[in-house]
Order: sequence, then structure tokens, then C-alpha cells
Amino acid sequence: MPTYQTFTAIGMREDLSDMIYNISPTETPIMSSIGKTKATAVYHEWQTDSLAAATTANAAVEGADATSGTMTPTTRVGNYTQIVSKTVQVSGTLETVDKAGRKSEKAYQLAKASQELKRDLETIITANQGKSAGTSTVARTMGSLLSWIKTNSSQGTSGSAPATSGTSTRTDGTQRTATEALLKTVIASIFDAGGNPKAVFVGSAGKQKVSTFAGIAVNRYQLTKAEPGVIVGAADLYASDFGTLSIVPDRFMRARDMLILDPEYAAMAFLRPFMTNELAKSGDSDKTQILAEVTLEVKNEAAHGIVADLDFSL
Repeated sequence: MPTYQTFTAIGMREDLSDMIYNISPTETPIMSSIGKTKATAVYHEWQTDSLAAATTANAAVEGADATSGTMTPTTRVGNYTQIVSKTVQVSGTLETVDKAGRKSEKAYQLAKASQELKRDLETIITANQGKSAGTSTVARTMGSLLSWIKTNSSQGTSGSAPATSGTSTRTDGTQRTATEALLKTVIASIFDAGGNPKAVFVGSAGKQKVSTFAGIAVNRYQLTKAEPGVIVGAADLYASDFGTLSIVPDRFMRARDMLILDPEYAAMAFLRPFMTNELAKSGDSDKTQILAEVTLEVKNEAAHGIVADLDFSL
């Protein structure tokens, strides 16, 4: 008599793990490092100012009358709020049936949508996007970091910084080799403008390139007992002439850019924080919208810098 095997048997239960594995990244390093503030209108405004240039000509005659100096007004700048949203729609049947890995399909899909919105915002603030007031049929958009950084900008041939900070986009130029010299030049430019940058943000290839800069060669691990050695192949801090900067990889920024930022001088300004709206039922399903209305506040663009038009494979 032949052995009765699983190939012919009927009624075996399925073996489906009660876990859902998702490795999609959710880290938003720039948005998480900058501040959070409140907007009260669709056009969020703030003011910037600067001191007069230092001079050696400041000398007064003894006994002379006081004279009025030249005073300059502040500069008023702003950015438009942008609405980001996602909608999930789950049938009553799907919400009710027994499911593996989650009890509520609606709750699971809303959690995914909220993470996706965060990823979208990180991508938006690091994109080459100018602000736009929008119309009744065209969505408003915020100006991204790339549209604000003008003073401390290094670019390749034919590239240029935005013509007007916060309004126009930058012009991409010919890509070039990423070098430590380019990074040092922009850091020095930020320092000369009065800034104190704290972090360098790059994509994955950029992070690996920065780790090849010559300074990494001086790092050593001292082993005091028999144990496996450690190969130092990464740089997480860059000790510049003007302070130590963190080297932070960002999966959602453009691969061709290196952003040098002082997170103290940027913030996400929320007109409406993340919220869920239960939409009207039109049948046997629940439709829920999750949204936020927010803009990027670049408190003073001269506190930041960019090395643009890089090819990290060169």
C-alpha cells in the first residue's frame, strides 16, 4: 500500500505567519533634526536681518557731535503651505474578516499612510522646488531647501543658485567629482556669512564618498586584548576648521547634492498638523483621509550651504 502523503491529502491548514515584514525606510533625518513651529496663514512669513559690515573707518574726532548712522530695515520673507494627503478606503467585509498580521485593516493602512506622508515631506523639502501660491485648480507648493540656499552655494559648470532665495529653483549644472576641498570651501563660506553648520546630509553614495576623504586614514582602534579587529571604513563626524559636523545619510534627498545645514535655522511650520478625516460613507466601505498642511521655514538661508552637481561615482 503506498504511503499517504501531503501531495494528495485534503484539509491541511495553511501556514501563514502572523507577522508582516516591511523594510521600507521611514527615517526622515532632515525633517527630524530641524524645529517645529506654527503657521497661521497659507503664506507663512518671518523676518531676517544682518549687522553692518565691520570696518576700520570707525573713528570719531574728540569732542565731535554724534552723527546718525545708516540703519536698514529687516527683510520680510515667506513660504506657502503645502497640503499633503493620502486616503485609504477599506470595505466592511475586509475590516471584519480574520486577517494575518493585523486585526484592523483600516488601522494598518492608516499607519502606513502616515509614514508615507513623512517620507513625502522629506523628499519635498530636499527637492528642487520653488514656492507657488497655486490657484483654485492648482495646488500650492512650498519652496524647498534648494530654492532657499543662495549665499553659500557651489555648483558645477552651467549651474546656478536660485535667482531669488525662496522663490525660484536652482539650475542644475554639469556633475563633477565630490572632493573634500569643495566641502571645506562651502563650510568656510557659511562661517564667513556668520553661520555655524552642524551637519552634512548626503545620499548613500555621498556617505560612502565622504568616508574616503583623507582624514579617515588617521583613525585607529587600539585592541588591548585578543579579540576580532575592527575595520574603520566610515566617517560619522567631520572635524572642520570651524567646528565638528555630523555626516548624515538621507535616503530621500537628491543623489547629486550635499547639504550643509544648521538645523537651528530651519523649521517645519504647520498650519494643520497631521490629522485624520472620516469621509462620508457612500456604500459598504469606510473612507479615511490623513493629511497635514505645512511649509518650510528657512530662518536665514545664509546659515546653510550646498555643494551641488556632484557625481559620487567619480
